[in-house]
Amino acid sequence: MKTVNSISGGKTSAYVMANYPADYNLFSLVRIEDMKCKFPDEKIRLEVEDRIQKPFIATAEDDMIIYTMLDLEQYLGKPITWVSGITYDQVIATKGGWLPNKLHRYCTSHLKIEPMFYWWAENICEPVEMRIGFRANEASRMATTMEKLNADGMIEFNATFGKHTEGSHKGKNKWELVGWQYPKFPLIENPTYKDAIVEFWKDKPVRFAELNNCVGCFHRNPLLLKKMYDLHPNKMQWFNDQEKIKMGKDKRACWRSDTTYEKVKNYMPICHNLN
Repeated sequence: MKTVNSISGGKTSAYVMANYPADYNLFSLVRIEDMKCKFPDEKIRLEVEDRIQKPFIATAEDDMIIYTMLDLEQYLGKPITWVSGITYDQVIATKGGWLPNKLHRYCTSHLKIEPMFYWWAENICEPVEMRIGFRANEASRMATTMEKLNADGMIEFNATFGKHTEGSHKGKNKWELVGWQYPKFPLIENPTYKDAIVEFWKDKPVRFAELNNCVGCFHRNPLLLKKMYDLHPNKMQWFNDQEKIKMGKDKRACWRSDTTYEKVKNYMPICHNLN
């Protein structure tokens, strides 16, 4: 059985790549189309386009993630396979009908899992062992994943490979559930915590972002999102703009239920006079 390391760009999944060699190391790049967020290094931007065989303007994550992947390959001497699906702009416009949020987190499925699945279908097409970087204190996340397994112990993906050619569904996509991966959790099986991972990467020639995942992720609290506005103003404005577009049609169409990104942008902390 082939083995695959799922690489996210953070120190934990990079630790898995470094310490648990696999047949493939797979990274899914989240793209956005906003030219104001364009990746600043033209040479590297073109290299990314060559890797994913798609246009690359910008990523919704910290730009550092691009250098993380390149550094990992250089330092570990192991290739990383880059994949990318449709852009985040297209996902929001065509897939959910609303913005992704804590209750309907469809962004991960379309931006991360879907391009990995279709790469698997084209290149392997037999069940694989997928290493997932949950740390020893994240057993609850593992349990949630295990609840999704089918009768054969595999994670399934609802995939389409063609269209109906006859009958009432003619021209519509044909969908099927495909079992494609057996999840594996090496950092839980061999108890590994965050402190050991941080120590491992100390003084090694791999650059990491302070935080990985999308800079405007709705799972981040408003104070952290405000910090992201300071660090990544153009990218946060992209998230703000997507919300404004959706709210123009439905006032409830927010990333979060407790605030809007425009309010986060304009948030000013209260300074108390302690004298």
